[in-house]
Amino acid sequence: MERVYGELRRLAAGYMRRERAGKTLQPTAVVNEAFIRLLPQRGVSWENRAHFFGIAAKMMRRVLVDHARRKKAIKRDAGPGEPASVSSVPSPGREADQVDLLALNTALSELAKLDPRQAEIVEMRYFAGLKVEEIAEVLEISPATVKREWATAKMWLRHQMRGLST
Repeated sequence: MERVYGELRRLAAGYMRRERAGKTLQPTAVVNEAFIRLLPQRGVSWENRAHFFGIAAKMMRRVLVDHARRKKAIKRDAGPGEPASVSSVPSPGREADQVDLLALNTALSELAKLDPRQAEIVEMRYFAGLKVEEIAEVLEISPATVKREWATAKMWLRHQMRGLST
C-alpha cells in the first residue's frame, strides 16, 4: 500500500482540480478514506498493478460520490442554490473540466445496467487513471476494444448527463 499511496494521491489531486469551486475535501483525505475502505480487501490476491488500481478506482469513486452527496444535502438544507450543469465527461488529466460527480455517478450506474464492461472501463480510466493497455490487461480484451468502448461510453455518458443537468 505504501508504494501506491503517492500515485493514488496524485490521481485524487487531479479529481479535486476538476471538481467545482468551493470544494472542501482534500486529496489526502480522499486517499486516506479509500485506504480505509480497501483494508477489508487484504485477503484479495491482487493479480497486478492494474487490478489493484481498478479496485482503488471503485473506492475513490465511492469516497468522492459520498462526499458530493453530503455536500448536496447540506446545500439542500441551506436553501436553493445554483443548478448543476454538466457539459462533458473529461478524460483523465484535463483539469479545466469540471464534473458534477453525482450526475456522473448516476449516469455511470445507468450505463452499468446496459453495458457493465463499458462502465468498468470508464471507472478504471477516469477514477484510477489506468491506461488503455492496462485496462485491456485487466479485462482480458484488446486495447482496440477498450478504445472503442471508452469512446462509446463517453458519448453515452455525455448525452445522459446533459439530460440530468436540465
